[in-house]
Amino acid sequence: MRLLLRPAHLFILLSYLALSAVPFVPLLLGKPVEQPWQLLGIELVAWVAVWALFKRPAYFHWLLIPAFLALPTEIYLFVFYGQGISTHHLGILAETSPREALEFLGQKVWTMAAVMIGVAAWWVLCFRAARQTRELDWHDGSRWVALAMLVLLAAVSAWGYEFGIAAASAGAGTSASASASEEAEDEASDPARAAVAGARTLRLPGPPLPHWARVPVEPKAFIESWPFGLAARGYDFYKERRYLSQLNERSASFSFGARQLDGTAAPEIVVMVLGESSRYDRWSLNGYKRETNPLLGKEGNLVALSDVITSVSATRLSVPVIISRKPATQSLKDGFSEKSFITAYKEAGFKTWWLSNQISFGQYDTPVSVFAKEADVIQFLNLGGFTNNSNFDDVLFEPLKRALADPSPKKLIVLHSLGSHWNYSQRHPKEFDKWQPSLFGIDKPVYTDLKIKPQLNNSYDNSILYTDWFLAQVIGDLKATGQLASLVYVADHGQTLYDGSCKLAFHGHNTQYEFHVPAFMWYSEQYRERYPAKVAALHKNRKARLATENFFHTMLDVADIRYPDDLPEWSFLNPDFKLHKRVVDSYGWTNYDNATMKGDCREVMDKGKPQKQDK
Repeated sequence: MRLLLRPAHLFILLSYLALSAVPFVPLLLGKPVEQPWQLLGIELVAWVAVWALFKRPAYFHWLLIPAFLALPTEIYLFVFYGQGISTHHLGILAETSPREALEFLGQKVWTMAAVMIGVAAWWVLCFRAARQTRELDWHDGSRWVALAMLVLLAAVSAWGYEFGIAAASAGAGTSASASASEEAEDEASDPARAAVAGARTLRLPGPPLPHWARVPVEPKAFIESWPFGLAARGYDFYKERRYLSQLNERSASFSFGARQLDGTAAPEIVVMVLGESSRYDRWSLNGYKRETNPLLGKEGNLVALSDVITSVSATRLSVPVIISRKPATQSLKDGFSEKSFITAYKEAGFKTWWLSNQISFGQYDTPVSVFAKEADVIQFLNLGGFTNNSNFDDVLFEPLKRALADPSPKKLIVLHSLGSHWNYSQRHPKEFDKWQPSLFGIDKPVYTDLKIKPQLNNSYDNSILYTDWFLAQVIGDLKATGQLASLVYVADHGQTLYDGSCKLAFHGHNTQYEFHVPAFMWYSEQYRERYPAKVAALHKNRKARLATENFFHTMLDVADIRYPDDLPEWSFLNPDFKLHKRVVDSYGWTNYDNATMKGDCREVMDKGKPQKQDK
């Protein structure tokens, strides 16, 4: 004990303890920590493993450089956003240029520089202390015992990973797969493997691991641990980068051969705003009794579209259909062999921006970000996430202003907002908490509790009110340019909100509330003068049966961009607009216009036989 209390030894051990304590920072903020005992156990095993393998701190201290450098960022994200570093944050670091970083940080850059210098000095002092002592070396027989136990633990884990884990008891069903990957789900649904979970890909013969021998640790707990869990996050980031690269390769050589018909260099601004989780009937612009659109309702050149449906109620699946020619019936498949309208605009001489308050990496986001990467300027500004505190959508204003001030005469700007994504009350500041009681200030409400139905609905309406303000500011910025400008808004999907006697909330429930989405187009007076026929067609088709598949073609028509095999009749700005069959992901591909809406949930049920889906 006296050995450990020596100043140099105590400094090393307390430094390592401080790194290990990082996941418990939320406790200091009055917030719970998930699976705390698993975290403690994992961190203890990780330290034992590293110390046993390397024998002395001086040999493994180099491995801790990323943890020391990431420590300030991890704590900052915990304090302000309720979560630690994720693959998304690593993506931001990898793809943000020094100039963009300086613009984002402003005067904070000096504070950050001072903190990083202090952390670097801490690492150096700790390394110096580790080099100068041999008394923390692990060289007795217990080290070999520890190594043998670690090998046994690794062997048991590998066996369960490859051959699966038997159910707790007969008829108890399968346990959850350790990784919850799509492959594991497919295998767990196979009757031949119904008694095990986690069976993997080598297909070697072998019995499943007995349930009592399973390692009682979830992989997520290791990812959340410190400092060695950072390696798992880095590996996840590497996998996402590879996946993104593979998606890019499918369309790398694709070209539309697009051109703008008039071919002039006259200034022109086209903005598309992708909304999130916004529901058609909660907009007063569409007849809702609450005035959730007080500002947009005053815009004279705004045309609301009354009958737009999205085919799939999931962002990662619906957005590709909006921005590319990907058919709705292929939306459940990953990737697409073509590029989005962003590339068509670039071919026609426009400079392009993708400015996002969503996240760029992760299993739910990469299929969208692969299209975002077509833009000349790409910025992902969400430091929080979806279900945590995050930036409000007004974080997009500054990069939007810089885009509008860019000297390029022709501009396409895509704004991907966080809109009304759950938690609704965390999508707007206090001054928009109009309808009460609400969930404002409640960090993690129990959303499955029907008792909070009034608060949940009030918070949702408040988020729409904030969206109204956000969009009105964007339109105001476009007006201020005095140039030919237009803005198209469409939401990716809607939400079910415990409607009537319906006991469902959020999305993924095959309801009309999730498929029927708000959409509109705004145009400047200069746009009306340049394209009077398009404006007339817009008014004519404002009540037409539209689908998100129409928006790719409309976005090109907005700027009079054409390409050899285009479909101008799919644009609602075209006087010769033609209707097409609209399908939604409800028990197969259901014909939306030949369906009934069942019960208070308004579940979409095809009157005939839904079309079979390919996944």
